[in-house]
Amino acid sequence: MDYVQTHTPAEIAKVISPQFAETDLATIETIVGRYAAQDTWKSDLIFSEDSFTLLENILEEAGELDGRVPYADLVDTSFAEKAAH
Repeated sequence: MDYVQTHTPAEIAKVISPQFAETDLATIETIVGRYAAQDTWKSDLIFSEDSFTLLENILEEAGELDGRVPYADLVDTSFAEKAAH
């Protein structure tokens, strides 16, 4: 998470581009820029309910979500909380 907080979409795209060999660098940079603008990457690893809701909103807007599920039914933050302390 530290890396995406301290680097530009262009820098991030260049680093991750080998994982997306079928996609040109400009497209990857556009996608990374969109994620940054949506505040997709948080500064900590605790997956908050607000972050979960944001993810559901993004998936719903993309037409990829059939229905919403309660945060508590899917998310267990105990491991991340233990690691953070």
